[in-house]
Amino acid sequence: MAMAAKNLLVSLSLVISSAVLFPRTEGSGDRGVLGQSQREFDYFALALQWPGTYCQRTRHCCSSNGCCRSYPLTEFTIHGLWPDYDDGTWPACCSNSKFDVKKISSLIPTLEKYWPSLSCSSSSLCHGGKGLFWGHEHGTCSYPIVQDEYSYFSKALDLYFKYNITNILNSAGFLATNSEKYFLKDVIATIENAIGASPEVVCKHGSLEELRICFYKDFKPRDCGIRSNTLHSSFVGRSSCPKQISLPSYSPLMLELGNATVTWLVDGGLFSPA
Repeated sequence: MAMAAKNLLVSLSLVISSAVLFPRTEGSGDRGVLGQSQREFDYFALALQWPGTYCQRTRHCCSSNGCCRSYPLTEFTIHGLWPDYDDGTWPACCSNSKFDVKKISSLIPTLEKYWPSLSCSSSSLCHGGKGLFWGHEHGTCSYPIVQDEYSYFSKALDLYFKYNITNILNSAGFLATNSEKYFLKDVIATIENAIGASPEVVCKHGSLEELRICFYKDFKPRDCGIRSNTLHSSFVGRSSCPKQISLPSYSPLMLELGNATVTWLVDGGLFSPA
């Protein structure tokens, strides 16, 4: 039985069709500006998830869920590089271009490590249906600053490594723990001093869940402001962090898959990143 599990080929039947950027997975329809005639966005927000908070609520495992790895994720992971408007809305459904995972095949090992899905459910696509998490975030609304999906993913990774929030916080003594809390103002000040701009922080039940770094369209850091508490009504409850926050760790639920290979079904054929 163990040998069968070890040699299991996990086929994720994720048919990629009409995948365009609709970056918010909660409250997306509230302030997303739809259509191809919308104006160009104002700035980028690099959204980072803290797995220790997000993965604590994992109850079911699958091969695509980063929370289910045999070792816990100990760094912020990428949620998306989001084009935003200054008024608190964002562009969405900017074109009908399809996401082609083969075009980013050389990036997949890095994406699987630093940009994993933290859920078993397939992401909703803009024009209906479900698809791969990366297809949900593939950047058509970033045009013309980012020209194609390879450039979109590689730019997001470049920013992630250049402004390494995990290292910045760890170096200042903010470590993942279930026994301590940290003053929010100290966390924000540490990031501000390191990157020269103020982040946006999202909390859930007193724990840091998401952190966003904002950039001008030339990818220089800029303040994110306080939109989450003023304009995004769907985020108010979870974005209002207490004075002291936690940066929790977690124990992963593990899949009994051994060294299983993960592949995707793309346009009717199997595709493996290897």
